[in-house]
Amino acid sequence: MNAIQLLKKDHATVKELFTQFEHAGDRAYQTKQAIFGQIHQALGAHAAVEEELFYPAVKHLRSEDVKDLVREATEEHKIVKTLLAEIAAMAAREEQYDAKVTVLKESVEHHVKEEEGEMFPAATKQLSTERLDALGAEMATRKEVLTDQE
Repeated sequence: MNAIQLLKKDHATVKELFTQFEHAGDRAYQTKQAIFGQIHQALGAHAAVEEELFYPAVKHLRSEDVKDLVREATEEHKIVKTLLAEIAAMAAREEQYDAKVTVLKESVEHHVKEEEGEMFPAATKQLSTERLDALGAEMATRKEVLTDQE
């Protein structure tokens, strides 16, 4: 699986987890807490491999537009990480819990739209198939390590 395929798969996984969260029901507190745990783990590992491996590879491309996309994506990650930490510190019964998860979902959706609509096409054009494949393998290995640590 190349780097783009791996990241798109992560996006689909997180989208599905948000859907499960939304359908859990208003008083399904334990279920929501468990689903959020999965979202937290998935987004944490995803952000780490993007920041450690994918973004640096893309940032080396000559295009200033692509560099701007990476800078913006990095800032979006900071917002997502802040929300993840805030939600993780809450109980699902708290009044703002669902609202914070909704804001997290919207932030992630915006981020995914920009990556898939702008950054990934640019990376696909400017990075060789071999480089994307090697990067994908490196990212998959790193994700395994991160997931095992949790």
